[in-house]
Amino acid sequence: MVDVSIIIPTYNRLWCLPRAISSCLNTKCNVEIIVVDDGSTDGTWDWLSTQTKIIALYQQNQGQTYAINRGVSIASGKYIRFLDSDDFLTESTIDDQFKVAEDNFADLVYSKVDIYNNDNGQIFKSPGIEKWNDFLEIQLSNRPGSHFLGMLFKTNHVKNIPRRADFALREDRMFLLEYGLLEPKTVFLDICAGYWVKHNDQMQANYQGLKAQVTNWQHLNIYKNIVQHLQSNNKLTQGRRNAVSESLWPLAHWIAKAHLKEAIEIVKWIYELNPDFQIPETGLLGWCYRKLGFTTTEKILVIRRLLFGNNFIRY
Repeated sequence: MVDVSIIIPTYNRLWCLPRAISSCLNTKCNVEIIVVDDGSTDGTWDWLSTQTKIIALYQQNQGQTYAINRGVSIASGKYIRFLDSDDFLTESTIDDQFKVAEDNFADLVYSKVDIYNNDNGQIFKSPGIEKWNDFLEIQLSNRPGSHFLGMLFKTNHVKNIPRRADFALREDRMFLLEYGLLEPKTVFLDICAGYWVKHNDQMQANYQGLKAQVTNWQHLNIYKNIVQHLQSNNKLTQGRRNAVSESLWPLAHWIAKAHLKEAIEIVKWIYELNPDFQIPETGLLGWCYRKLGFTTTEKILVIRRLLFGNNFIRY
């Protein structure tokens, strides 16, 4: 019987894929490593074809969402963890989280994740996290939380929540929120589970122009869907309302850069959810938001960007 299935989607990441796979080996518990090559052109499939300790799948390039879903479809472990091919786990993470999950009959085990600079090997310690009373509230908020790299999930739950191609640029966020709707039993394990690797080819760093706008709209629609679901089931607690408000405020700012009218509607929604919402910005920018209002402040920021560019704006 397989204890843990590890799903690794990859595309043109032969430079780091061996490191990711290596971090999943030498476990005490029984693992299966499922690597899905999403049509790489850098020799990834040739290399995977020579490996004996993994299950390798190939597909024409369709995107990470489809690669993950394909891996999940054949996973046979009691638990699943997801690992991007540029990231890697710390030693004994799989065994330690598996034991905690079994001992506590957990649906999810979570730990913190640190940041690793691939250029110089420097490690940046992430803010510490503590036991969550409400997993969904944390995922809805902007508060420090665990990256999905640091999480171990119950397989039977995961198989009921496919990654959604219509939210492809934010599908990990949608997945965690939908997992939270299941009200899973969670357990915190106080270790560093792995390293989120920062490098020049980072996908999120390339979100510019239209892609950035699409990302913002997907993010907004995710929150609309989740809030609607919670409201219809009478589960939109005040804590969750406050958490949504925290996340919507910066999103309103980014959307205002190109679509001010729609951003104003988001701000109205924020105060409907949380009439006591406090604007988080301090200094001159915070003063402008509080005294001049969101609309006027965003118009001023547009003019400032035109005159000085983004490099002169600090938030």
